[in-house]
Amino acid sequence: MQKEKLTNNLNQVKKNIKKAAAKAGRDFREIKLLAVSKNQDIDAIKILAEAGVKFFGENRVQELEEKNEKLLAENIELDWHFIGHLQRNKVKYLMRMENCRMIESIDSFRLAKEVNKRAKKNGRKIPVLIEINIAGDENKFGITPDKAKEFLQEINNFDYLKVEGLMTVLPYLDDSEELRSYFKGMKKLFDQLSKEVIPLSELSMGMTNDYQIAVEEGATIVRVGTAIFGEREY
Repeated sequence: MQKEKLTNNLNQVKKNIKKAAAKAGRDFREIKLLAVSKNQDIDAIKILAEAGVKFFGENRVQELEEKNEKLLAENIELDWHFIGHLQRNKVKYLMRMENCRMIESIDSFRLAKEVNKRAKKNGRKIPVLIEINIAGDENKFGITPDKAKEFLQEINNFDYLKVEGLMTVLPYLDDSEELRSYFKGMKKLFDQLSKEVIPLSELSMGMTNDYQIAVEEGATIVRVGTAIFGEREY
C-alpha cells in the first residue's frame, strides 16, 4: 500500500516537472528532484531510492545522522543534501558523513568559515549553495540580495568550499504571481553573479506548493516533501 502510494506520488511530481520544463523550453533532465525526508521513516526512503530517487534532503543534523547510519548498516548509501539552518557546533558531525554531498544553506560568513575548517580536517571539498533571503522575510535566514555579490566573493576564497549556486526558501504565499516574481529575482541574481563573480550551476528553489513555477523560472533543484511522501505525521 505504502509503496504504491509513494511511487504514484513520485510519478506525478516527475510528470509535473516535465510539463513545467516543457512550458519553459527546458530539458527536464537538467532538474534534480530532492526528496525532503524530514520526519519520514526509513522504509519510505528505501522505497523511493528503489524507485530511482537519487537525492534526499534533511534539515536536522541528528536526524540525518541517525537515518544515514541505519541505511548504511543495510548497505544503502544515499546522496544527502543538508537544507536546514545549520548551527556551527553541528558542522563537525555533518562533515564526517562522506555521503552528505551538499550543504544548501550557507547563510553567514562564520558558518562558511567553520564548514571550510571542518572540510579541511576531513580532507574533502564540500559543494555548497548560498541561501538568499529573496523575499526579505524576517522569519527566514539567508543573505540579502544586495549583499550576495560581496558574500560570494568572500567565501569563494575558502579552499575547501565549492560554491555551486544559490538557494532560497520562500514564505508560504497563495499568490502565484508573487511567488513567480521572487523566483525571477533569484534567477536574475544567479545570472548576474555567474557573470560577475564565478560561473554558478545550481539554483535550488521551489517546494511542494510552488515547485512547478520554480522550474518554469529556472530552478535546477526542487525540494519536494509532502507531494511525494504525503502529509507528515508529527
